Amino acid sequence: MRVVIVGGGVLGTMHAWRALENGHEVVHLEREPEARGASVRNFGLVWISGRAAGEELDLALRARRAWGHLATEVPALGFRANGSLTVLRSAAELAVAEEMVERPETAERGTKLLTADEARMLNPALHGEMRAALWCEQDAAVEPRTAQPAIRAHLAATGRYTWLPGREVREVAETSVRDDSGTRHDADVVVLCTGAALGGLVRELRPELPVRRVRLQMMQTEPLDEALPTSVADADSLRYYPAYRGAALDELNRLEPQSPMAADNGMQLLMVQRADGSLTIGDTHGYAEPFPFDVHEGPYDHLRRRVEELLGRSLPPVTRRWAGVYAQCAETSRVVHREQLRSGVWLVTGPGGRGMTGSPAIAEDTMIEAGLCEAGS
Repeated sequence: MRVVIVGGGVLGTMHAWRALENGHEVVHLEREPEARGASVRNFGLVWISGRAAGEELDLALRARRAWGHLATEVPALGFRANGSLTVLRSAAELAVAEEMVERPETAERGTKLLTADEARMLNPALHGEMRAALWCEQDAAVEPRTAQPAIRAHLAATGRYTWLPGREVREVAETSVRDDSGTRHDADVVVLCTGAALGGLVRELRPELPVRRVRLQMMQTEPLDEALPTSVADADSLRYYPAYRGAALDELNRLEPQSPMAADNGMQLLMVQRADGSLTIGDTHGYAEPFPFDVHEGPYDHLRRRVEELLGRSLPPVTRRWAGVYAQCAETSRVVHREQLRSGVWLVTGPGGRGMTGSPAIAEDTMIEAGLCEAGS
């Protein structure tokens, strides 16, 4: 079949990959010269840690396997199975981890509770004080700024893939789309992966979409002069991710409330080292629109202090700061909003912070629902 995909972010790119894998022809449109949304403004984490048991974890694990498979075909992804350490610094934080590792899905995640010495053997760059750490072997990372172009170059080699940047889609019919150059692209199936662009065409097609937007702030440093072999999280991630919920987390929140700066900005610390040695650090979560057009220094100061506590040293100079917006299902337990808007036309959006992690599996599920492949193919 001929598949037209609208949206050049990681979700649209993975839909193109899946369609081509199943023998179809793909025309891929993106309104910007290059994707500029949440797909490039993130950590590049393939993040199994903290995913809710059940559908969300199952999807993340399927996606993790797919990323590993794709990396054998596209080495330029910069994929690395680096795992992650969530640093625990108090008895109450340790209790949350102890409760979590007793759950039945722990082995699937590859999660273990490590002593401080064991954690430093995996990541000697963590010179700061720590009581223990949670190790998640299944966590991985890619390079978000270059992953999509690398995948597209791989897809172009099939001879069945056409990339058309700088084309904003204005009209969607059952058998075609029309872009703002006036060109009509025939299609058997159209997949709209428009990310956080929920107005315009998307609003016309689906006026009451059960998806909200979330704003984040992040930063990147100059290269660190030592390797950071694993991704790193702090204990605020225990408060953020659903896998840690339970009596021990309730007790942590009672005994050691989150700092006002972190609580007011929906913060956790995540940190990953890029291929060039620099550190990507974040992040905040803002839900109330209209979002501010500027970035606030308070959260960056908080992140800098927290990183320096974990590294036991000064942070390299910050070279970049940015804000981004992603789409999240209003019912946050839902992994993604996938809907057939009309015959042959599908809208896929709202994975929230799961988009980079889950996109290969989300795209596979779309292919099955749209009749473009069979389950297990």
